[in-house]
Amino acid sequence: MSILLADVRLKWQRALSLIRRGITSVRTRGWRPTLDRVRRQFQRAPQAASVDLYLPAEAPFAPFALGIGSAPLASIVIPVFNQATHTLACLRALAEHPPESACEIIIVDDGSGDETQSWMRRITGLRYHRRVRNGGFIAACNDGAALANGRFIVFLNNDTLPQPGWLEALLGTFDQEPDAGLVGAQLLYPDGRLQEAGGVVFRDGSAWNYGRFESPGDPRFASLREADYCSGAALAVPRELFASLGGFDPRFSPAYYEDTDLAFAVRARGRKVLYQPRSRVVHLEGVTAGTDTSSGTKAYQATNRVLFEEKWRAVMAGQLPPSCVPTPALLHARQPQVLIVDTHTPEPDRDSASLRLFNLMKLLRQEGAHVVFVEYDMHHRGRHTDALRAMGVEVWCRPHVSSLPKWLAQQGARFGTAMLCRYHLALQLTPIVRRHAPQAQVLFDTVDLHYVREARRAEIDSDPRLARAAAITRRSELAAIAASDTTLVVSEAERERLAADAPGRRVELLSNLHETGGKGAPFSERSDLVFVGGFRHPPNVDAVRWFVAEVMPRVRRSLPDVVFHCIGGDPPAEILELGRRPGVVVHGHVPDLQPAMSGMRVAVAPLRFGAGVKGKINLSMAHGQPVVATSCAVEGMHLRDGEDVLVADDAEAFAGATVRLYGDQALWHRLSEGGRRNVDAHFSLEAARPTVRRLFLASR
Repeated sequence: MSILLADVRLKWQRALSLIRRGITSVRTRGWRPTLDRVRRQFQRAPQAASVDLYLPAEAPFAPFALGIGSAPLASIVIPVFNQATHTLACLRALAEHPPESACEIIIVDDGSGDETQSWMRRITGLRYHRRVRNGGFIAACNDGAALANGRFIVFLNNDTLPQPGWLEALLGTFDQEPDAGLVGAQLLYPDGRLQEAGGVVFRDGSAWNYGRFESPGDPRFASLREADYCSGAALAVPRELFASLGGFDPRFSPAYYEDTDLAFAVRARGRKVLYQPRSRVVHLEGVTAGTDTSSGTKAYQATNRVLFEEKWRAVMAGQLPPSCVPTPALLHARQPQVLIVDTHTPEPDRDSASLRLFNLMKLLRQEGAHVVFVEYDMHHRGRHTDALRAMGVEVWCRPHVSSLPKWLAQQGARFGTAMLCRYHLALQLTPIVRRHAPQAQVLFDTVDLHYVREARRAEIDSDPRLARAAAITRRSELAAIAASDTTLVVSEAERERLAADAPGRRVELLSNLHETGGKGAPFSERSDLVFVGGFRHPPNVDAVRWFVAEVMPRVRRSLPDVVFHCIGGDPPAEILELGRRPGVVVHGHVPDLQPAMSGMRVAVAPLRFGAGVKGKINLSMAHGQPVVATSCAVEGMHLRDGEDVLVADDAEAFAGATVRLYGDQALWHRLSEGGRRNVDAHFSLEAARPTVRRLFLASR
């Protein structure tokens, strides 16, 4: 089948799937919520932010001040030799958009003969050091490092214009990546094109400015990733590490290949060299040394290449051959490459399934895999797409990809594993993945068993139409299971269900993934009740309606001042209307749940139907917040009534359990500790690590 026909077929299958799911949505949600879902499905996605660069206007010199910290976290070392106007522009950029991180700025003057000395001495807050004689770039940098007081040294060329937030992005990488030893910025030309997105070193010692003249938003260059080296024009390194390596190797004096050599030395110490695209720096390439490699300082580039290749010959065999053009597939060839496709870019601050997928990608990255994510609709989803890229996930989206079949035809050969999320997507994409990535194992991630959830809803509502829709979903979901190599479920109960419904198929448990938070405020400083759950999910709508109508009045008979806080995105009109009732507050989407988890006393999970594992329960327990839940809500969660959770199913019992937990400090503490232990044992990243290694990373 041609790519064009495959694309048409995929669109046709998607249309049929949307129609069928729309009919089911009308039956379960009603017309108005369904129309709202359709509107969200087809609304224009936010575009990636365009490159809007800060370029200071030229102006005659006048004294100004630079803010410096008394205890600098970073020492910004700027080596200079003449070119005073460029140094001035660089310092003006730092002054007009001062870094938030405490820093000191050290100018090392390598014997300039222009206005450099007179101007620099008149800038307040600048540490100015003038060398006795000109020694070249390496000598100036090493002198500056010796003067540094910060925990990190940031080398910055004087012909650069750092963009707002550049330093925080560089330094923040060391917190995010504990093994980081050197972090380099994204270098841009003044017209916004890429100059360098990390460097590639070939076997003969020659180097490649990866991404040169390309768009900085191109998926190949938009994510945090390891690089062979990063340009000394803008890079950060821990001061102690730099000193222990002896600084820049003077054998490469006066300049060139010292940054590449440093990167290889950092890696030899077992630390990572990382390219950070969120740190943007405009670089006026060639201002100081020119671009002619046949004369002047630039001539050392060819000489030092030979010296570098000789020094690192033992490891050069592992580099790419100089005849190849670097691509993501080649750059990550030594890593397991995992493709993940979902219907929507994960929004971990909005729903449990998104948080699980986000943390799965984080765990895969920790385990050394290179993760590639593609949203089914291929849109850039603003900050949520950016969050994946900041984590180091290679995210492809429009306009750089317009057709999944075409993209898979180009990229499929690189993947050892392809995970397809949700049954309707897996049904449509599995044949295309099989064709273009025949070497890849196909994992079908159910997220939850949709047909089980729909059947339970049909039973509660006594609706034969919903029962028929659930039967159709069951056939489709089982077909997706049959087409995959391995099916992932989130609970033992669902695995047992599939042992009966899909006998002989490989089904593995990969549950919710949470990181345990702090314990929050003590019992005496907490108050009120909280429910967390997105309202695109019908079980959450039903749960809140039932709780407010049947349970909350009974609770307030004993606790007249208690308030029920309802948190979750996209609340329909019927949920918003509940906020008019005494003691009920409907917040809608809350980006930061920490205050609710840390400050409210009891969480409730009054679900009457559903499937899978309930992230709202995991979330509360991960923060030490005890939970009252129904039997349906705690299904498959390894919880014990009275030890980790309180379980009740009818309104009177649910209200009684809530009132009891709210007032019993000893019980509250027992459930708080039990819940945290449960998350650590069954739903933490550490608990899932062996399973992830076996499913995604084991040799096959």
